[in-house]
Amino acid sequence: MSHSYRLVVSCPDQVGIVARVSGFIAQQGGSITEASQHSDLETGRFFMRYEILADSVGMTAEALRTAFEPVAREFDMQWALTDTARRARVVLMVSRESHCLVDLLYRWQAQELPCDIVAVISNHENLRSLTQWYGIPYYHVPVDPADKQAAFATVQDTIETLRADCVVLARYMQILPPALCEHYAGKVINIHHSFLPSFAGAKPYHQAFERGVKLIGATCHYVTQELDAGPIIEQDIHRVSHCHTPTDLVRFGRDVEKAVLARGLRWHLEDRVLIHGNKTVVFS
Repeated sequence: MSHSYRLVVSCPDQVGIVARVSGFIAQQGGSITEASQHSDLETGRFFMRYEILADSVGMTAEALRTAFEPVAREFDMQWALTDTARRARVVLMVSRESHCLVDLLYRWQAQELPCDIVAVISNHENLRSLTQWYGIPYYHVPVDPADKQAAFATVQDTIETLRADCVVLARYMQILPPALCEHYAGKVINIHHSFLPSFAGAKPYHQAFERGVKLIGATCHYVTQELDAGPIIEQDIHRVSHCHTPTDLVRFGRDVEKAVLARGLRWHLEDRVLIHGNKTVVFS
């Protein structure tokens, strides 16, 4: 991957934004290698993502941020400029099921995910040997149903000590407390084993079987205080028929889950997901 700066912008829509930003980058000698824009006609909001060849600019990311601030103020922008030379620090959280964890660890080892997986946190011990085989620290934080607050205080301390930029719930079967969700808003990604908003809660594939659905799916979304209702990053489906059993649906669902989670995490790491309210703009 080439060394790039990524500029992500959200602001009130008006004429001249693209020209102004592109002109600013050109003034710095910058070469734009990828450009995406979207105007939301319902909300009057404009979204932009530019990828800029870092060597063409001839200044640090911090210097470029400082130079861009007047433009951002002019258009009332919410914006961020990231440097791909700094890899995001990711913490994975799991319970007993391994399929999403195995898939992410493989993709990470194969350099498909531009991040450093700095730890795995689990409320069970069964995935320790798998995690440590990849050379990744494993933190066992059991959750006592009678005192969940103590466990999640430990979880938050661990995440902060690890200086995590992103937390991925790779089939972590505990509900994060509201304070933790708020503290890491826009930084915690979950995979839900159904096509939200349908069949939320326990045993969604069995619910789907009883309903006789012809499509099952999985949803990757950001975690918010409202259970399974955060901004959606990615979804996918698998067609089923009357011939398939609940066991078949679970098997198909696992395949969809791990693919959807991997795509969602990759797009997040590549700054392709812009949150606006409870929706997202995804420049995939």
